[in-house]
Amino acid sequence: PPVPFEIHQSGAMLHGTKAQLEVGDLLVPGRTSNYEEGRIMNHVYMTETLDAAAWGAEMAPGDGRPRIYVVEPLGEIEDDPNVTDKKMPGNPTRSFRSREPITIVGELDDWVGHSPEQIQAMRDGLAELRRQGLDVIYD
Repeated sequence: PPVPFEIHQSGAMLHGTKAQLEVGDLLVPGRTSNYEEGRIMNHVYMTETLDAAAWGAEMAPGDGRPRIYVVEPLGEIEDDPNVTDKKMPGNPTRSFRSREPITIVGELDDWVGHSPEQIQAMRDGLAELRRQGLDVIYD
């Protein structure tokens, strides 16, 4: 399984989703959140860690298989405030976001995701945060 906070060996930026995309496709803001049903995001998110990308892929809405793409931002990026200094000091997940498109430059085919139990625990944890009104996404 992916190791939290470990930068992917390629050093590339990664994006997890269930969408089937091709090299050259653009990811743009205005899509549904992977973590909150019905929320339209103002940013596109990416990470340098396989763990964070795997969570994005596994939590994404839809029936497609989880996928992790290698991406390149086409504009400015910033630390993802949802983890940086809100939940963890610094940016240990190496998570970033952009209001500008990011382009697909490849796909990782050989990754191993989280166990079904870990995924269910994440879903349960998010549901509990929603129940408590603490499911804040800074977007």
